[in-house]
Amino acid sequence: MQDLWLSFQQLMDPAHLLSHGGFYIVVLIVFAETGLFFGFFLPGDYLLFLAGLFCALGKIDVDIVTMYFGILAAGILGNFTGYWFGYRTGPMLFKRKDSFLFKRKYVIMAEEFYQKYGGTALIIGRFVPIIRTFAPIFAGVVKLNFRKFVIYNIFGAFLWVSLLTLSGYFLGVEFPGIINYVEYIIVGLIAVAFLPIAIALLKRWLRIRKQNKQ
Repeated sequence: MQDLWLSFQQLMDPAHLLSHGGFYIVVLIVFAETGLFFGFFLPGDYLLFLAGLFCALGKIDVDIVTMYFGILAAGILGNFTGYWFGYRTGPMLFKRKDSFLFKRKYVIMAEEFYQKYGGTALIIGRFVPIIRTFAPIFAGVVKLNFRKFVIYNIFGAFLWVSLLTLSGYFLGVEFPGIINYVEYIIVGLIAVAFLPIAIALLKRWLRIRKQNKQ
């Protein structure tokens, strides 16, 4: 059990993944997190940032151009996979029982997010954990026009990968010593990424509490 927990901790440690898994592990994780319903727990934003940072510092055996376009392709293909999955499963997804790899509340959260922002949820949701995984799936469930989906998918992936991966790269080039503060950077990025979810959950809790009092 201790070995299993250690392996899980290493899986969730982006620095370890980049150092030992390299380019292909990064691409695989991005694909899973953006298209497979069980990928919601994988590292996302800070993995992209560190991928760019590690390229700048030569800590990974791949150049920034390969890394950038590899992540971009994985993010786009992941969303296509999510859309196809949602399109094929449809309402059955809402009836699926909770398991270790699936939480129905996340689908409902994505539904509310999608209803609020429409197709642009695919762009905004790129920067929000959990929503990033389930937004393309829900787009498939509601059968969003495929041409529109393609535009939202590519544009959202371009913004997400460019902002995070290239930020990490250029900061690494200009300030190599930033690697010594990588733990603080990860904590900061996690806090910023999950802030919208925390606010949404708080608003939902307050709304339900208000309804129960009426």
